[in-house]
Amino acid sequence: MAGRRLTVLIALGDAGRAERLSASLAASEEFAPVPAGSVSGVDVAIVDNAALQLAVPLVLLSSRPVAAVNGSAGRVFAVLPPNAEDGLIAAAARLAAAGYHAVRDEEALESVDFAAEADDHLSGDHEVAARPSLSPREAEVLALLAEGAPNKVIARRLDISVHTAKFHVAAILTKLGAANRTDAIAIAMRQGLVLV
Repeated sequence: MAGRRLTVLIALGDAGRAERLSASLAASEEFAPVPAGSVSGVDVAIVDNAALQLAVPLVLLSSRPVAAVNGSAGRVFAVLPPNAEDGLIAAAARLAAAGYHAVRDEEALESVDFAAEADDHLSGDHEVAARPSLSPREAEVLALLAEGAPNKVIARRLDISVHTAKFHVAAILTKLGAANRTDAIAIAMRQGLVLV
């Protein structure tokens, strides 16, 4: 999805929250929020009601356990608390649009059927990949990547140059064997390097 903005449908009961989230996502170069009535060309939807009939990956903002919303036929790719920060929601939206499930606790792991997906990804030797060794600075950069921070924001927050931020991001992608930033976050989540 490089070079193309993700089209995000935001359908929340709280219109003020939806407006603030839309403005926050629109400020980034990665997202193109669309109003709740538009469903054409949507890549991912951020909702607070899993019963909505949308045929796209959903990021659900809910305090209900995942098992309670499991009737959504596998369309819920991430469940976050209703008061989740915009950066966390953006990261979950990127992962959902890329086809990754973001789960946070044992109940969520039990309620999602990963068996079919795991069969597709496991090699014949079933070896477990070793956890990559990240420097403390790379770990800080990875945490900011998980928040959806671009290189300029990473540089500003860590008081480093943009060039150095790019260098750290490239090193993280290499160490994780990731194709892009979204893939890096997904790999890091699977290996327990970051928590969403």
